[in-house]
Amino acid sequence: MQSSESNQSYQGETLSWEIREGVVELALHRAPCNEIGSQTLIELETFVAAHDQLCENAHALIIHSRQSAGFCAGADLRELYLGASAIGFEKAAPQVRDFLERIHRVMNTIDTSPLVTIAAVNGLTFGGGFELALVCDLIYAEKMARFCFPELRLGLIPGFGGIPRLNRDLGNSLVRDLLLTGRSINATKAQAAGLVSQLVGDGESLKVARFTAAQIRKFDRNTINVAKRFAKPIPYEELRQEIDIFIDLFTRPATEAGLRKFVESTDAHPYLP
Repeated sequence: MQSSESNQSYQGETLSWEIREGVVELALHRAPCNEIGSQTLIELETFVAAHDQLCENAHALIIHSRQSAGFCAGADLRELYLGASAIGFEKAAPQVRDFLERIHRVMNTIDTSPLVTIAAVNGLTFGGGFELALVCDLIYAEKMARFCFPELRLGLIPGFGGIPRLNRDLGNSLVRDLLLTGRSINATKAQAAGLVSQLVGDGESLKVARFTAAQIRKFDRNTINVAKRFAKPIPYEELRQEIDIFIDLFTRPATEAGLRKFVESTDAHPYLP
């Protein structure tokens, strides 16, 4: 792992960033589909630690994936299951809570960033990856992108802030549909529902996000910050409740069985409908 002393660029095992023409570009590159485990969390926290300094030399942030499979398939469920089963799910609950509180701090930092934040989304955008996209101000999705919350199949709810942020941004009927059915929706439907800001061609999301970021540079930063705070309230109380509910569900037998089934599955993508 290498990073510059000034934090203007960084190369990690699971992600990297650099500043290009006043834009922070955060690239996810953990195979196969940027699953968020302990190492990714550590590197996201490294980004959060550098965030304020990055803001001094940038006006926008783009989060994108270098993996062709998608933006992010969500939490590293294999790591979660193996760690919890080794000591027992009830005993693992404090560790899981710590992980959730840490990832929430990362998500909240991006959500409240003074930078204009853009998620350039391709392919699978599931679970925690969907939640990462939701903290951004804008979501630019390629036509083959798909969005899904598969957590109920595991006996859980989304744990990285997904429900409160969906409730903030979308009509509750779609929130319940995504949550309770676990079905995925394509980028076209996501745009029609108001989830996706712009639909772009395959392989074009980063290019279009860069174009938008260049246009935003013309605007007064203070005005942007005021507009963001007014239009994008952070549902802190609901986010705290989400963690409590997740931990309660995590210690129940249905969750252990759901995670075991996922880990033992021989399907290429066991989280798909």
